[in-house]
Amino acid sequence: MQLLAVAERLFLADGYDAVSVRAICAAADANPAAVHYHFGSKEGLTVALLEDRLAPLWADPLAGVEPGSDSIAHVVEVIIRPLVELQADPLGQLHLQLLSRFALTRPDAEWTGRWFRLDAWSPILAAAVGDLDDETARRRWALAFELIMVRVGRARSPLRPAAVAALIDFVTAGLSAPVHDSRPTAPSAHRSSR
Repeated sequence: MQLLAVAERLFLADGYDAVSVRAICAAADANPAAVHYHFGSKEGLTVALLEDRLAPLWADPLAGVEPGSDSIAHVVEVIIRPLVELQADPLGQLHLQLLSRFALTRPDAEWTGRWFRLDAWSPILAAAVGDLDDETARRRWALAFELIMVRVGRARSPLRPAAVAALIDFVTAGLSAPVHDSRPTAPSAHRSSR
C-alpha cells in the first residue's frame, strides 16, 4: 500500500517523531484522513508497516517449527538471526528501531500478525518445558522479547557474532529453565527477628 511505503520513506529520512499523519497523507497524495481511515492512527500505520515488512522474515522458518520436537534454541535462533541481519541495512535498522520502540513502550499495540502476539509463542514453549503453564510461558516470552529488542533493536552498531551467540544462549536458558514453585515462603525459623 502506498501509505506504508511513503511513511517508511519519511520515517527513514526524518525520524518517527518528526513525521506527522498529515505529512504522510500529503506525501502520498492521499486524502488527509486516509491514515485514520485505513489504520486508525499513526501507531496503527506503524504496526501495519512492521508486520508487512518483518513477518516474511519469520513466516516460513516458524511455520515449520514443531512444538515439542524443535528445541527452544532452534526457535530462538530463528527469531534472532533475521533481526541481526537487519542491523546491517539502514532500512532494516529503521524497522528494528520501530519494532523495539513499540515492543518496549507500547505493549498494548494492536498486532494482528501471528508471530507478533505472545499467544502464538506460548504453546511452543509449554511443549518444550514440562509443567509450564500458559501464563508463565507468556511471561517468559515477554521477558525474552524485551531483552532481544534492547540488545538488537536498540544497538548502535551491528552485534558481533560472539554477542549474538551469547544472546541466543542466554534467551534459550531463560526460556528453558525448570519451573519453580513461585509461592512465597515463610521466613525460616532460625533467622533472627531483629
